[in-house]
Amino acid sequence: MICNICPRKCNVDRDLKQGYCNSPSAFRLARASLHFWEEPCISGKNGSGAVFFSGCNLRCVYCQNYEISRENKGVEVCDEKLVEIFERLISHGAENINLVNPTHYAKRLSDLFERWESPVPIVYNTSSYESVQMLKELEGKVDIYLPDLKYIRSDKAKRYSSAENYFEIASNALKEMRLQVKDSFNENGMMKSGMIVRHLILPQNTNSSLALIDWLCENLPDTYLSLMAQYVPCGDLSSCPEIDRKITEREYNKVVDYALSKGMEKIFIQEMSSADKKFIPPFDFSGIM
Repeated sequence: MICNICPRKCNVDRDLKQGYCNSPSAFRLARASLHFWEEPCISGKNGSGAVFFSGCNLRCVYCQNYEISRENKGVEVCDEKLVEIFERLISHGAENINLVNPTHYAKRLSDLFERWESPVPIVYNTSSYESVQMLKELEGKVDIYLPDLKYIRSDKAKRYSSAENYFEIASNALKEMRLQVKDSFNENGMMKSGMIVRHLILPQNTNSSLALIDWLCENLPDTYLSLMAQYVPCGDLSSCPEIDRKITEREYNKVVDYALSKGMEKIFIQEMSSADKKFIPPFDFSGIM
């Protein structure tokens, strides 16, 4: 498969050579389990059926899942095995199937969903460094988009994720996602379809967060926003010492208060205690082997 499905456009045959995401054409997974640490309308009481894909087309220097995003820890599985994993999670009560970091497998997932229809919502949990063309192929196959909006400044995107054009790409991707899905919930308050934009607040980057909120208010009004306080320094941050710490309560409150002052009401907030490595799942191939 000659791969150009993401904005990196590596133009490589992933059966023979790996591109920026460092992934083969076959699915590569690190964990599949019930996950209870998403937004309440995603996790619910039973947990979200989180399937963690190895490799990444962004590979942020601070990624808390660096074992799989940067080191590519994982096990290859075929399409039939992946469906078995989905169905096992559903049989265990999963509220949805949560595809964590699926961008570099988007085409293969799109083809899979042509043959297999999920009885629970499909969640596309992404960094937003996505091709609009590929997202269009997912229309009608994804029920809930759970995209990050990481940066608005190109220098930050380049420094932390080697993606100077991140905001240009991500902003267009979010607009396409918003066109595809409308927010709806069941009688238990669980999201059946819709979109929640996530923003992870980074140390010494609150002014960028405020500018990002301005953009959301102007371009995606009435869209749910999850402001995350869970940043924990991970990996080697010697080249980026300014983010080698957790955010302070003052930094977090500054961003939350600004969002409220802009009239945003559909906001999820986190406790500061969420910034703890104990919430990072072990990538021990649970649910796969």
